[in-house]
Amino acid sequence: MSVTYQPKKRKRARKHGFLIKSRTKNGRKMIVRRRRKGRKKLAL
Repeated sequence: MSVTYQPKKRKRARKHGFLIKSRTKNGRKMIVRRRRKGRKKLAL
């Protein structure tokens, strides 16, 4: 079995980061929900 997951911070941020989330309507909703819940980290 080969090791398949080789994480890269930049790639992850570009897919799941705050800037990407704040572009779409659903992403903005997610940020609002997490703010309401009191999350320390809103997005990556």
